[in-house]
Order: sequence, then structure tokens, then C-alpha cells
Amino acid sequence: METIGDILWWILLAYLLAVFARVIIGWLPVKWPRGIRSVVVFIYDITEPALSPLRRFIPTIPVGEGVALDLSPTVLMVLIFFLQWLVRRIFG
Repeated sequence: METIGDILWWILLAYLLAVFARVIIGWLPVKWPRGIRSVVVFIYDITEPALSPLRRFIPTIPVGEGVALDLSPTVLMVLIFFLQWLVRRIFG
């Protein structure tokens, strides 16, 4: 049973890293080259299903002219940390 917990924990870690990468990518106003663009699109594709529902409940915070702070990735990362803790408690 511990192996299942380890696998779940590592999957959650990989997803956490993808969300973190999306945050960093969002800060960089770069036109990505073709090879890297597919990785960027992949990261957006796997993180958007979790972030989109959160955005319906968590409003963005305006910080300037046409600029807003999206807190949904932060909330998602906290949820992933909680799920990792829960997996360790259940399967550990």
C-alpha cells in the first residue's frame, strides 16, 4: 500500500512543478521558439483544467493599469501541498 502512496505523492509533485513552471512562464514576455513552444503549450494544457474552476471563485487583484494578480496558482499549490500531506498520512 505504501507504493501507491509514493506514486500518488510523486504525481502530485510533478503537477506542482508544472503549476510552478506555468507561473514562471507567465512572467516572461517571450516569443517561444518552436521546440520550447510545444513544452509551454503542454504545461498550459495540463494545468488549465485545475486552474480554470478556481478562477471562477477567486477574483484577480488589480495592481495597476491593465495588470491583475491571479491567485489561483497559489491556491492550487497550497491544495497540492495539502494533498501530498494527506497521501503521506493515509499511505505512510
